[in-house]
Amino acid sequence: MAQFGPVRAMTARYDVEGVHDLDVYLEHDGYEGLRAALDMTPDQIIELVKDSGLRGRGGAGFPTGMKWSFVARDTGKPVYVVCNADEGEPGTFKDREYMERDPHALIEGMIVAGLALESVQGYIYLRGEFAFAGRRLRDAIRQAYDRGYLGEDVMGSGKRYDLTLHRGAGAYICGEETALLDSLEGRRGQPRLRPPFPATHGLFGCPTTVNNVESIATVPFLLRHGAAWFRQWGTEKSPGFKLMCISGEVQRPGNYEFALGTPVSEMIEAAGGMLEGRELSFFCPGGSSTPYLPASDADVPYTFEDIQERGSLLGTGALMVYSTQTCIVDATLRFTEFYEHESCGKCTPCREGGYWLSQILHRIEHGLGREEDLQLLLDICDNVFGRSFCALGDGMTSPITASLKHFREDYEQHVAQGRCPKGVTPPTPREPVLSVATDAAGFQKGERP
Repeated sequence: MAQFGPVRAMTARYDVEGVHDLDVYLEHDGYEGLRAALDMTPDQIIELVKDSGLRGRGGAGFPTGMKWSFVARDTGKPVYVVCNADEGEPGTFKDREYMERDPHALIEGMIVAGLALESVQGYIYLRGEFAFAGRRLRDAIRQAYDRGYLGEDVMGSGKRYDLTLHRGAGAYICGEETALLDSLEGRRGQPRLRPPFPATHGLFGCPTTVNNVESIATVPFLLRHGAAWFRQWGTEKSPGFKLMCISGEVQRPGNYEFALGTPVSEMIEAAGGMLEGRELSFFCPGGSSTPYLPASDADVPYTFEDIQERGSLLGTGALMVYSTQTCIVDATLRFTEFYEHESCGKCTPCREGGYWLSQILHRIEHGLGREEDLQLLLDICDNVFGRSFCALGDGMTSPITASLKHFREDYEQHVAQGRCPKGVTPPTPREPVLSVATDAAGFQKGERP
């Protein structure tokens, strides 16, 4: 029978003092997964990952084993394994802590992935702001080279694997895999037009897989314990365990680990419940790019399929919790400004849409909104969603469309009362803040180019 609730699997070594050091890591089953992988063929490793049902933990939820099987081999070109450690999704901080606490687990997973794909070179693309995680990874990689877990002769197997730590410059767009690859090659981080896909034309035009930190770090556990062990948690379509970032108006925000299928309400209770005197109003199931869900959905099982049925996504596993004291228009405005700022500007829908969505939300929050603004927001979102080079445009529209779907009356009260009904002090007005003296397209009179 499947198990649900809190789990201590990936985080089992969190309480071990000094486990970031190789000697301590080895005392707690470190590199045993790699040892098992060295006795297997590449296809056997991939098949094991497929059998486990492990799905990507970085947002898309695509089956990891299937993704590896798509990578072209025997092309005469080198194959690259790239770890996406550019954790920039608002509300997400699980990967950073994992790299700080247990860096060798990620390194071990990278080597196993290299064996599975017959790759001899891997890259960890680390968010530049993660200075402490960077130092931990740097030291762990150096230890792994010194002790023969990396380099020309991995654990005396005669197989080579090199690993490079690359620090990014802190651009949210570089969390998108093709923008990450462009940045890794030394170019401006912008998404590529696909096809071709990274599986055939990735880093330096060679076959490449790009996987999230948690996805890669899970693989050594599969090698040590097997697919059936992993599937004892979760559901048929969403097996296993998941690192969770719980933040917002809860008593104990932080990182937790749960079996997939655990109800959202139980996760909130594990974080101490709501702050005293506050009642749940809405939540983001997987970070700011996933549509809000109302409090009535708090008992939904936290799985890829159940959350999607409710109209949202698991995303990166960042559960952001909000009470009835929070103004949903203000929260949506803050998210929209983030996406406006982080848009790389390559495509028109995202570049222009973010600007106008922020302007309209600003005037609603400042008491200058019009009834027709609500439909205008939806029309602009419709022109952004599915029409941008990458998913940033989709993520930009998610908070807006979801809040209008579930909390339209909050917007209507802003318009009718000419202020925020919850008494939230709006952010400093932008220049220009659109007033009621605008034309149908939203331009202030005399401002149209």
